[in-house]
Amino acid sequence: MLTQEVLKHQLAAPKHIVVTTHHKPDGDALGSSLAIYLWLKAKGHTVHLIVPSDFPAFFDWMPAREEIRIYTADIQANDMLIANAEMIWCLDFNNLSRIHAMENAVRNAPAAKVMIDHHLEPEGFDVFQHWDSHAAASAQLVYDFLVNVMDDHSAITTEIATCLYTGLMTDTGSFRFQTTTPEVHLIAADLIRRGARNWEIQEFVYNSSSENRLKFLGFCLLNRLEVLPEYHTALFSISRHDLNRFHITTGDTEGLVNYALSISGIKLAALIIDRTDQVKLSLRSVGTFPCNEIGKKYFNGGGHRNAAGGNSNEPLDKVVEKFKSILPAYNELLKQ
Repeated sequence: MLTQEVLKHQLAAPKHIVVTTHHKPDGDALGSSLAIYLWLKAKGHTVHLIVPSDFPAFFDWMPAREEIRIYTADIQANDMLIANAEMIWCLDFNNLSRIHAMENAVRNAPAAKVMIDHHLEPEGFDVFQHWDSHAAASAQLVYDFLVNVMDDHSAITTEIATCLYTGLMTDTGSFRFQTTTPEVHLIAADLIRRGARNWEIQEFVYNSSSENRLKFLGFCLLNRLEVLPEYHTALFSISRHDLNRFHITTGDTEGLVNYALSISGIKLAALIIDRTDQVKLSLRSVGTFPCNEIGKKYFNGGGHRNAAGGNSNEPLDKVVEKFKSILPAYNELLKQ
């Protein structure tokens, strides 16, 4: 393991570095990765930001977005960059399975791996980690890393502040989740002070829906929402046909699960979608209900207590049936 001092020493000389984040990156993944990318570039390193997959178009405005390489768009060239890297920085994930097709290339690369993340149960592939499962977002940890570990507060430019604010805002649900501590608000204030245009970021991320997406949301609310009041649970089940009917693209289902959770009295919400290759689950809960336990124990996933996910190779109807069959075992917790 590298110490803080050794890491600083290694970064004092120019390096070939790859930055990456998890499959289907969200605002925190992109914000954290772009912030580190911009910081390393400013320090004189040769840096490539490679992400495993595409991501929502409502993040296309972000600083240095044009520098992002999609791994599957040129696997051979990206594998070469990974193999030749001296350092690989891993943002917003702590298990190499989260980078899907990139996993073997990164795992087998001789590069020193640095991990900054806030998810539970790190795999331990890294030689240096800045990790805290209580942090509201990986963007919070990147801010702390730059300010307190690297002692480089002045390096937070307007562009870096914008990226970090985006990560912080999206992973706290616009600062409404329980993880939004006083420290989170102080960090947000400092990022605004350093140039992040908070109102503009909110507009870009949350007010740029396509007509198809709005019609899809209306369709789901009317036809795919199921409420199970006896278990204080609500769920959406979305078929492949539904996705194709509304020409759904990456990011169009973002936030849908929260509509189910917003119903009065609901403690657990699920969004279950047939994504062709697998059925994906997004789980959300309120209070102390551990939706991450359901994701980990039954659906090959995990996450945070109030926000988790999973997947299954079974047909959609079987996954929905399995999810419902689990609820009686949690009845007492769901009543609290």
